[in-house]
Amino acid sequence: MRARLGGWSLRARITGVSVGVALVLSLIAIVAAGAAAVNRDKVTHYVEHVGPVRSNSQRLLGVAVGQQNSLRQYAGSGDGRSLEEYKQFVAEEAALVRTTDGWLVDEPALRAQLHAIRDQLAAWRSDVADPLIATTQRDGPDPARGTADAAARERIAAITAAIDRFQRDVTATRDRLREDIYETEQTLIYLLVAVAVVVLLAGVILSILLHRLVIRPVLALASEVRQVAKGDYAHEIDAPGPPEIERLARDVNGMRAQIASDLDEVIAARRSVEEMNSTLEQRTEELTRSNRDLEQFAYVASHDLQEPLRKVASFCQLLQRRYAGQLDERADQYIYFAVDGAQRMQRLINDLLAFSRIGRVTSGFSDVDLNKVVDDLKGQRAPVHGSVTRDELPVVRGEEPLLTALLGNLIGNSLKFRRKDVPPQVHVSAERKGEEWEIAVADNGIGIQPEFADKVFVIFQRLHGKDAYAGTGIGLAIVKKIVEYHGGRVWVDTAEREGTLIRFTLPVVESPSRTPEPAATPLVEEPAT
Repeated sequence: MRARLGGWSLRARITGVSVGVALVLSLIAIVAAGAAAVNRDKVTHYVEHVGPVRSNSQRLLGVAVGQQNSLRQYAGSGDGRSLEEYKQFVAEEAALVRTTDGWLVDEPALRAQLHAIRDQLAAWRSDVADPLIATTQRDGPDPARGTADAAARERIAAITAAIDRFQRDVTATRDRLREDIYETEQTLIYLLVAVAVVVLLAGVILSILLHRLVIRPVLALASEVRQVAKGDYAHEIDAPGPPEIERLARDVNGMRAQIASDLDEVIAARRSVEEMNSTLEQRTEELTRSNRDLEQFAYVASHDLQEPLRKVASFCQLLQRRYAGQLDERADQYIYFAVDGAQRMQRLINDLLAFSRIGRVTSGFSDVDLNKVVDDLKGQRAPVHGSVTRDELPVVRGEEPLLTALLGNLIGNSLKFRRKDVPPQVHVSAERKGEEWEIAVADNGIGIQPEFADKVFVIFQRLHGKDAYAGTGIGLAIVKKIVEYHGGRVWVDTAEREGTLIRFTLPVVESPSRTPEPAATPLVEEPAT
């Protein structure tokens, strides 16, 4: 039986107890309702029937005695009032018997007694009263006639005795009904007590069920969960109880297993990340040290190479000026190659020196007006057949020498990489996008193929031979380093169909005194030939 109940769910058990209690209470309620209905009928019968019957029986005795007395007075005196009084008593008797007979429908024994009294009174009137009235009316009154004989007195005594018995039986019936009503009331009280006992027992049973099936298993489950919550994720959760608690325990146990598995993965991942971070820190330190050494090497190397190269270039130029035309053509060519190589080496070293100094040697950030920078650059450039125009440019925050070098490299490249027989046109514009300025330098030159858009910013990457276009291949690498140093980014806009469009961004500096204007303003327009 216990094994069979063990498979019952908590809801089924509580429902079973509730249904059982409801059935018992319903049965008690039905019995109580029946007892109350019976008791109500008895009370109604007692109050409306038996009580009035007792009063009527007493009155009936008086009516019987009144008939006898009125008849005696009439026979002795011949007074018509006595006869009229007699007739009134007879009419009242009939009314009393009729009313009482209606109340005794549920009491056949008393009803039979009432009918017997009625018949006795009727026989007395027929045998005694009516002949006496007729004689008095015929012969006149006679005092001696008013005295009843022995037979008449016996009949009157028998009627009186019958009425007395009837009264005693009515009293006994009344007492019996009163006892029945009292017993029914006691039964109702017992039923109410039974209801209270059933409710109390139901509460006790439900309390025991809740304690055994809910509270105790939940407390056990909570204890198991607390043990897991303290960090013992390997602890298996076991909480016996009803199916709901067991399912909850299985779900919590599955969650614990998943957490334990995830935690193991997290711990392993954390260890891996810590190892990678340690390795990364070591590599970063090594890379920082290597970059620092490389920058120091580049700076020292470029600085130390300046003096020997200046001497080589100076003496080669001196040979070129002094002995030009005095030696054969091959000797002049050799001297030219030596001078050109020394000069290119000087430019390369200067560019390397500038590249290594970006971010290491700083003059501090300040407000830089890009309009002035572009105007100054235009004035410093050698005259070319072309034009450089600009829109109203913003004031940005940065190092003016570096921003000058940035725009100088971009404008210089635009002027240098021009198409044959086409005057170069360079335009510098600016557009605010959110919290940064996007600066664009566009030209109508030879352009950059999309596949080389990223390579041009790598140091020493050249897209053309040094014979076609002079240069060291460091200019755009310097541009990228300067832009990134100022917190921006630079790229080639490959959507441009003609020429080259290079865009870079710089952070916005709020300055109420300067508001960029979109109108393009030519700086210097060189006459095209």
